[in-house]
Amino acid sequence: MSAYDPKQTLAYLSKSSFWVFNMRVVVLGEVTAMLRTIAIGLLLACLALWPGNASAQGGAWETYMAAGTKDYRQGHYTEAVKQFKAAIKEAEGFRPDDPRLATSVNDLAVLYQAQGKYAEAEPLYKRSLAIRKKTLGPKHPVLAESLNNLAELYRVQGKYAKAEPLHKRSLAIWEKALGPGHPQVATGINNLATLYQAQGKYAEAEPLYKRSLAIRKKTLGPKHPRVARVLNNLAILYKTQGKYAKAELLYKRSLAIQVKALGPEHPNVAHSLNNLAILYKTQGKYAEAELLYKRSLAIQVKALGPEHPQVATGINNLATLYQAQGKYAEAEPLYKRSLTIRERALGPGHPQVASSLENFASLLRKTGRADEAAQMEARAKAIRAKHVEQNPTN
Repeated sequence: MSAYDPKQTLAYLSKSSFWVFNMRVVVLGEVTAMLRTIAIGLLLACLALWPGNASAQGGAWETYMAAGTKDYRQGHYTEAVKQFKAAIKEAEGFRPDDPRLATSVNDLAVLYQAQGKYAEAEPLYKRSLAIRKKTLGPKHPVLAESLNNLAELYRVQGKYAKAEPLHKRSLAIWEKALGPGHPQVATGINNLATLYQAQGKYAEAEPLYKRSLAIRKKTLGPKHPRVARVLNNLAILYKTQGKYAKAELLYKRSLAIQVKALGPEHPNVAHSLNNLAILYKTQGKYAEAELLYKRSLAIQVKALGPEHPQVATGINNLATLYQAQGKYAEAEPLYKRSLTIRERALGPGHPQVASSLENFASLLRKTGRADEAAQMEARAKAIRAKHVEQNPTN
């Protein structure tokens, strides 16, 4: 087999734009406000660095990774798990210093996290981290990605004391390796701000969001989609604080940037529309909210397919809007559809299934069906209890 040159690969990685694959998931407010760039296929572009025999060796790995990525994006999580596991098995036969194993392990962890399987995700993130630390060293920017992803897992679980030092460590590595004005440093700052926001530390979060925003504007330009993401996060912060006028302005700026940069039918545009709709619903502007929810849902269905989990979230949000207006007949079939999609795509024990059950139960109680509501509430309670047992916060 032709020799693999780690120095050549690391030099490529240090110059590449692979940073967009770092996990970003913001879960704030009443629904998922999704700002997600998934760590899928990190090294597909690097396969060109391997000579002929190595490329042939990695052909099956690349096939599995591509299939897993496709299944993930379509919401076919069960099939995606199979593909990523096959990629891991393939990568375990490579050289010990081959970085593709860490990538495959990391991607499976990302997938498990998306499914709410935090107990399964954590050891995989740690394994990927250990591999990268051994092969790349403790101060490499790729290692910081693993630290960041593990920190994000802890954040969504509410393990803030564990998440903070990891975020700070990853940020310090990026600042030293890439410089304080690098776009990836802006991502690390944004993630730390999100952690503080989740803890209600708004005074600490706001200046970090603004710093992240300034870096991205300077390095990427004021109309870049990643600038829009920070604007969205800052808008969420203002909405949480009841600063609705400020939030609306930033949501609209974020939306305008994404429409122009990505096109009006892009899933990220749907997320922005959804978030602005949430703001309008909070303010009682139901007519404006309904139009935005429907437009967001139409984009998601077209881009992701009618059975995707994000479509279920859009349907659920529209249902909550109808329920808030007392339009129970319109809300009920939407709750049912959202629940069905989530059960099928995420599994019957996922926390989002519990949320659907709770929302549906509240409608049933308002329409005089207390017995049916109690059954759904009991099932939701069991799901959440099992989830807490499997994913303790300490």
